[in-house]
Amino acid sequence: MYESFYNLTSKPFGLNPDPKFYYGSKEHSRVLAYLRYGINQGEGFIVVSGDVGAGKTILIGALLQELSKDKDIVAAQLVTTQLEPDDLLRMVSGAFGLSYKGMNKSELLNGIESFLRKQDEAGKRVLLVVDEAQNLQHHSLEELRMLSNFQSGSHSLLQSFLLGQAEFRDTLRSPDLEQFRQRIIASYHLGPMGRSETKGYIEHRMKVAGWKSDPHFSNDSFGVIYDYTEGMPRRINTLCDRVLLYAFTEESHDITVDILNAVIEELDGEIHFNRDEIVETAETNTGAALNISLSGTAPQPVELTGDVAQQLAQLNARVQHLEFVLSKARELLTAILIKN
Repeated sequence: MYESFYNLTSKPFGLNPDPKFYYGSKEHSRVLAYLRYGINQGEGFIVVSGDVGAGKTILIGALLQELSKDKDIVAAQLVTTQLEPDDLLRMVSGAFGLSYKGMNKSELLNGIESFLRKQDEAGKRVLLVVDEAQNLQHHSLEELRMLSNFQSGSHSLLQSFLLGQAEFRDTLRSPDLEQFRQRIIASYHLGPMGRSETKGYIEHRMKVAGWKSDPHFSNDSFGVIYDYTEGMPRRINTLCDRVLLYAFTEESHDITVDILNAVIEELDGEIHFNRDEIVETAETNTGAALNISLSGTAPQPVELTGDVAQQLAQLNARVQHLEFVLSKARELLTAILIKN
């Protein structure tokens, strides 16, 4: 698609977190410092919270990539949903490559403890990274705390990093999680990037993707991007990916404020919904019916003149545009249903 048009080696603003695109902003670098501190401590829980799209997952991916070079650390990552405690233990077992099918809770715990002790005897430390921790029930969090009780002498056999959305901090304030809170040795809330860092973030990702100043971003375009995205990495990725796609269909090698405003208008016009109306409808109608409307300007037809291959690529871009709209609509509907 637009990658070849701009001679890029990869897509610079994909939504899937890729550690190679990690950008060490002030906020992200500080979180990494907390996590490295936790690794040096070798015990307890480190909690990192942040709003949706703040860059928690790519940050932890960068850390795990860094840790993969340390043969003395055995690290595993799991992404949680709303799990019962026994299911969480099965996921932990599976993350470390242990057997779990058909096993009861005591068997799961014995298997995990045996694994932890073997790693300790081999001089290795074990780290568990739990992403989307806001989905964990209180009982499941207590299971994680119980796992931290496995010790050899004075040191713990398992250390855990918990990453969750902002509401996870509220969960941890619950009175029945007092013992869990006492095991937290450090916590940090990951905020958005500043205006100058937003520019640095965009240029960094473009350079990783092989950017050689084509397309050219006007100086005032970065301010528009920051104002619209408020410095949130995932929002920046969504906007910039669409901007590059739009510029490609226009055969433009300059990212201007006009192009940005056109894309922002498209994004704002694609999906409209009133969350309160959706929740009310879901609560009062059988089957949780959702009232959501999709609107926006249909892509303009492409006139097939000039190079046929180029025109076909532009048509493909229009199709990709529509597929993107539909996929985001599905994601929003699913998220709303799950949350409510």
